[in-house]
Amino acid sequence: MAKADHPSPVIVLVRPQLGENIGKAARAMLNFGLTEMRLVAPRDGWPNPSAGPAAAGADIVLEKAQVYETTADAVADCANVYATTVRKRGVTKVVQTPEEAARDIPRQQGRSAILFGPERSGLETQDVALARTIITAPINPEFGSLNLAQAVILVAYELSKHDDLTMPTQEKVLPPAPQEELDGLIAHMEAMLEPRNYFLPEGRAEATRRTLRGVLTKPGWNHLEVRTLRGVLSSLGRAPGPRGD
Repeated sequence: MAKADHPSPVIVLVRPQLGENIGKAARAMLNFGLTEMRLVAPRDGWPNPSAGPAAAGADIVLEKAQVYETTADAVADCANVYATTVRKRGVTKVVQTPEEAARDIPRQQGRSAILFGPERSGLETQDVALARTIITAPINPEFGSLNLAQAVILVAYELSKHDDLTMPTQEKVLPPAPQEELDGLIAHMEAMLEPRNYFLPEGRAEATRRTLRGVLTKPGWNHLEVRTLRGVLSSLGRAPGPRGD
């Protein structure tokens, strides 16, 4: 989800030809958390009944899609426009890989838009001229043809790696458990192993304890995982009770 002061990039499909490809592009977008699609003069009009099945459930993207007559209209509210193209078409602009662009977009002030051209011919010179930056993937120079959905997913994936607009924030990922909780887990396990002579011979006891601590420390358990493991150990330490069947 985008920050309030930094909305997600807009994906602009310029003169897309097939409804199926629009649907596949929508699916690619939603895979990586992008939901704002803009269409410039789609060849077969909009809405297109072929887009829905191809979107495979990415209906929110299609339902919110906006249609514009020109590329200039579609990016009028965007301060940073990127054009995806294999050829620079004689226009002198900054050229970045998808990864480089994905690192820069979150740092830019204002909205960013990424242009994708028609399936058959790609962006025209006048479309590229609107952009400040060109995005070109380092693909096989002898076969530089990507379909529309492939191009969208390539850029969307890079955005998801470098931009917290589309990836889960650290607040949603539980941090490692405090050292006190981890020490409690280690002490609990040592207390259960001691009466079973696990730390014999005594000459190796200290090294064995260090190795055990290393094994339990390496995964970086969060507090829920530590609590679960403590529960497992407590259960194993109890005498077997009657079965409930």
